[in-house]
Amino acid sequence: MTQPLALVFGGSRGIGAACVQALAQDGFRVAFTYVSKPDEAKAQEKNGQIKAYAADVRDVAAVQGVFVQAAKDFGTRPQTVIVNAGINQPYVPLGQFTHDNFRKLMEVNVFGAFNVLTEAAKEVLDGGSIIGITTSMVRTAVPGGGPYTATKAAVESLLRSMGKEVASRGVRVNGVAPGAVDTDLFNAGKTEEAKQRAASMSPFNRIGRPSEVADAVAFLASDRASWIHGQIIQPNGGLV
Repeated sequence: MTQPLALVFGGSRGIGAACVQALAQDGFRVAFTYVSKPDEAKAQEKNGQIKAYAADVRDVAAVQGVFVQAAKDFGTRPQTVIVNAGINQPYVPLGQFTHDNFRKLMEVNVFGAFNVLTEAAKEVLDGGSIIGITTSMVRTAVPGGGPYTATKAAVESLLRSMGKEVASRGVRVNGVAPGAVDTDLFNAGKTEEAKQRAASMSPFNRIGRPSEVADAVAFLASDRASWIHGQIIQPNGGLV
């Protein structure tokens, strides 16, 4: 039996890279995308099992090309698609947040996710799954985090509606909304004091590990989650 294919958009570092490894350990062959540091991305490749593709999710043609090329390289369309590619901006009060930075967030986090989801709706195999990475901040308020959170709330709305649309094909659609996780995206621009404040929001008084989020993603991608659909799972250490 041919191993199923998982396609991870934004899989070269952090949560995405952890997802690549968790899915591979669960028996998937994995294609993943990156936008920078090609040498690091290529170093994660494993012959016949894991392959990296350069693609900017803002580029519709590039996203479509990954679906086409991965299907050629692996001989099958994806069984699961993970929508993880995203960016953040430094937290400042809304009145000080620049229009340019908000536009950047929207282009990657919303339009990028839209580009991936529209293709996934057509290309994922019947009985497969689609999983979007969002944030638990959608359900709590963090000063300065409104613009980023707004983009992830939009993605959750897309996921919920999409779940109703593809269910007739047996395709499950879910979101994974972590709290603070020890990634480059989380750590960028934060002082140690800010990191500790984030850790203290969990009763465990720590931030999460990428592998802890990836394990939730791998579970949702598996047959063990056959009755989980249209949900937002929150691996956040009790944040909310």
